[in-house]
Amino acid sequence: MIAQMKNSLLKTAALLVALSALAGAANAASPMIEDAKSRCIVGEQSDGYLGVVDSLAASEEVKREVRAVNQQRKAAFADLAARNGVTIEDAAALTGKRLVESAASGQCVRLPDGTWAKQP
Repeated sequence: MIAQMKNSLLKTAALLVALSALAGAANAASPMIEDAKSRCIVGEQSDGYLGVVDSLAASEEVKREVRAVNQQRKAAFADLAARNGVTIEDAAALTGKRLVESAASGQCVRLPDGTWAKQP
């Protein structure tokens, strides 16, 4: 029993370290995405992926970049999940929580209830 708890705690600690690294990498977006985030055209979502806040203001180039970033994130979440024995959705949601919490003031984030909010 104690061995199982210790193993679970070690997995959780490893997952948190990996999530921190992934969240840092996810924050290092292209200048185009950073500009769109600063203007609330795109934003971080609680599910770990980027979302388009204002589809009318988002150019096709920005939308393509969002899709590309999300594909890269999904691959990273899959790797992280496999290494830590969790689901891709869990790895993505934990990362999303960190990304939403660390979004810069003035950026829009999508909350778990689906609404968009501007960071204070």
